[in-house]
Amino acid sequence: MLALRLMRGARPAVQLRRLLVALASAGTGFLLLCALGHAISHPGDPSGALLRLAWCLTPLAATVHFALAVARTDPGTRPRSGLAAIGLGPARLMAVSATTTALSCTLGSLLALLFFLHLRGDLTGMPFDGAAADFLAADVPLPLPAALTLLGLVPVVASATVGFVLRPRDDRPASAKREARSYGRFGAYGRTAARETFGSYGRFRAHRPTGGRAAGTEHGRNPQARAAESTPTAPLAEAGQTEDLGREALPAPQEAPKGLPWGIAVLAAGLAVEAYANRQGTDPSAPLPGGLAGTPSVLIGWLLTAVGLAVAGPGLTHLCGRLLQSTHPGALRLLAGRVLMSEAARIGRPLGIVCAVTSGIYAMATLYDPAGPEVGPLTTLGLLLVSSCTIATLLTAAVEAKHARSDTTAALLRLGAPATMLRSAAALRASALLALFGPLTLIVAELAALPLTS
Repeated sequence: MLALRLMRGARPAVQLRRLLVALASAGTGFLLLCALGHAISHPGDPSGALLRLAWCLTPLAATVHFALAVARTDPGTRPRSGLAAIGLGPARLMAVSATTTALSCTLGSLLALLFFLHLRGDLTGMPFDGAAADFLAADVPLPLPAALTLLGLVPVVASATVGFVLRPRDDRPASAKREARSYGRFGAYGRTAARETFGSYGRFRAHRPTGGRAAGTEHGRNPQARAAESTPTAPLAEAGQTEDLGREALPAPQEAPKGLPWGIAVLAAGLAVEAYANRQGTDPSAPLPGGLAGTPSVLIGWLLTAVGLAVAGPGLTHLCGRLLQSTHPGALRLLAGRVLMSEAARIGRPLGIVCAVTSGIYAMATLYDPAGPEVGPLTTLGLLLVSSCTIATLLTAAVEAKHARSDTTAALLRLGAPATMLRSAAALRASALLALFGPLTLIVAELAALPLTS
């Protein structure tokens, strides 16, 4: 009930993102049902049915990734101070996020089932003069348990992924965790400190005295010393506050992600597998959809290429931010570069996945044989679904990054930074990413298609 109330009381932008998740789930569920229809209409071709089901894994992964991005940006399930007192701790909020994702995906699966039954003619008659009877098995009874099992894949996998990624984690260093466990297990000081942290100091964000509880007692016994220490001169206080604002206005430079070498290695391995598959010249036992030429090893090469771009995306984004700050940067380039470095882990991986999907679509368009079979409606639906989900995931990650740096933006505005400079920094970041990832996508697409066209 709490998840339903949070869904009903959300803003229109949040409801729009949840509706997009439902539509993506509906498209994936429809593809799974079409694979089931082909299997029950062609009982003597189990390999073809298994191949169609395997091709549905890519839209399923894209839908789950998009659902995870939407769950991360949901303001209704964001941890806030004071929610634990009413029973909404991190674990409960994680459960609410997983339940909300499951409800959105279930709605999409139900829409897919209704549309599939409508096209089969089970509800209002066969539309389009029976054009959909071939791949929907309209003359064969639909096994309801199998259909429900396939439709339950998207809600179950999406909610489980959201629950696993958004699970409560303790980000303290290992030494701090050991110290807390030792205090709580072997001494009364740990229990006293835990009570004080949960009490007034923890709830009202007051600073504990340096000397602990004893120092706070002595400080309370001397009111004159307490008044003298708590009233600094006004010019010094204002100067210190201005200096802190100037130092904290720009985000601190983050450590470079460590996946760039691994991503480049996996990308090179994928291109090498594609070249080796072309040299072998084996007959395609698992043909590509839509009349595309290739061998089964081509699929492995494309998968490795996509994984390599996704792993290398954060490192490339961090490198792009570092290049923006090179050769005596001004305020604009410094701001844009620092923001890119701080957001490398958040937007780098969705950007790498978008590049992988774009390069794959470009390679498929290059390999398309006009003399072969035409690209069918299911192949078109799958391509549209994967590309739309990856682009929507990137835009959602950008919205999450904008919300994460809201404090930095407010600090810059308080310091007198014009709003035009912030917009110019955003345009500079987008141009730098396009200048780096655009040619990289074209190069990877050409290298992926070159061994198969030569």
